[in-house]
Amino acid sequence: MDVGIRIKKYREKQNISQDELAEKIFVSRQTISNWENSKSYPDIKSLLLLSDIFKVSLDDFMKGDIEKIKNLVNTQKVREFNIIGYIYLAELLILAITAYPLFKLEGNIGVIIWILFFLVTFFTAGIAEKIKKNNNIQTYKEILAFINNKQLNYEERQQELGKRMYQKILFAILAGMIALIINLIIIFIK
Repeated sequence: MDVGIRIKKYREKQNISQDELAEKIFVSRQTISNWENSKSYPDIKSLLLLSDIFKVSLDDFMKGDIEKIKNLVNTQKVREFNIIGYIYLAELLILAITAYPLFKLEGNIGVIIWILFFLVTFFTAGIAEKIKKNNNIQTYKEILAFINNKQLNYEERQQELGKRMYQKILFAILAGMIALIINLIIIFIK
C-alpha cells in the first residue's frame, strides 16, 4: 500500500532516522522498516501518531489507502463466510448420511455420537449467523451481494428487509418439518 511510501517520504523530509521515528511512536526500527517496505501496515494508533509527527491530517496521510483497507477487510470477511458455509454444508451432509447407520448401532452410542455431531453443526450454524448479523445480511440476494463484495442499492435493500420476516417464518416451518422427519426416523428405526 502507499502508506509505506508516504511514511518514508515524510520521515526523510523531516530528516528523521528510522530509529528516531520508532522511539517517537513506541515501536521497533524493524517495524518502521516493514511499514516503509509494505511488509506490514501500521495500526490506527500508530497512524494517528505518524500523522501528528508529520503534521499532516490523517486523511491526507492515508489518501487512497482507506478504500484498499475496506476492500481487504471485506475480502477477508467474505472468505471467512465462505469457509464457514462450506464447513456447515459438509457437516449437514455428514449428519444426513450418518443418521441411519448411527441409529442402527446397538445401544445408545450411535445416537449419542450423532447428537454430539449435531451440536457441533449447530455451533457452526451459530458462527455463520453471527457473521450474517455483523454484516447485516439475511436474504439470499444480500448474501450473494456480500460474497461478490457489492452492496445493494436503496430500493433493493428495502425489498430485502421486507422479505426477512417471511423468510424467518418459512425457516421456522422448515426446521419443524426437519425435526418431525428426524423423530419419525428414530421411531421407525427402533
